[in-house]
Amino acid sequence: MTAIVPAIDIIDGRCVRLTRGDYAAVKVYDASPVDMAQCLADCGVARLHLVDLDGAKAGRPCNLSTLEAIAAKVSCELEWGGGLAADEDLQRLFDAGATHAIIGSVAALEPERFEGWLARYGARMILGADVRNGRVAVRGWLEESAMTLESLFRRFTGRRSAPLREAIVTDIGRDGMLQGPSVGLYAALRQSFPDLTLSASGGVSSLDDLRALDAAGIPKAIVGKAIYENHITLKDIALWSQNASSPASMSKTDRL
Repeated sequence: MTAIVPAIDIIDGRCVRLTRGDYAAVKVYDASPVDMAQCLADCGVARLHLVDLDGAKAGRPCNLSTLEAIAAKVSCELEWGGGLAADEDLQRLFDAGATHAIIGSVAALEPERFEGWLARYGARMILGADVRNGRVAVRGWLEESAMTLESLFRRFTGRRSAPLREAIVTDIGRDGMLQGPSVGLYAALRQSFPDLTLSASGGVSSLDDLRALDAAGIPKAIVGKAIYENHITLKDIALWSQNASSPASMSKTDRL
């Protein structure tokens, strides 16, 4: 059963959501990231998806104090992305309490560096592949590279030692739009890369969207704006997560 991974995007220590990755189209929410993380963790989710949007724009982590505060409050896994570009960034990140690091721009622009991180940190590394117009976007979605998703994935999954194990794919055109995810895109990637734990990101607006991703065999779905706009409630998340973690669900799908 597809696991819900709730998203918390952070600017200036506050919960926000962007629309299609546009920093000029930002909506700020009242809940603090720490309070929001605790509420979501209390729903029984296995992991939270945390994005340092200031860091993504600046090219260096900017909100690690918020990560430290969240890590002190919750016991679930914490995946964190945004501006991770140097070896010392990763060390600071893990020291602050992250269990996983999401790497986007470095993987696309400096693949040798990312391969070194895969060799050193293994399954703690998550490839963050954000796509716009069929191309991988970098530097906080502000630029497009010449690389396709397939070529990016093949570079890192085909390694004999320390291959990529997990990736998040965000369809930027659907992010924050509440118009449904690109199920076909994720299903095709799942078929091409069956050994990769794939998280769908962008557009999830309802439990029906989650059911469609589950039917396509997608292991995880990142859900953000739908939670903040109350399209998917905390009760929904708790019930879904309880079903996803049940022995019956595990034996049926063995995907999480």
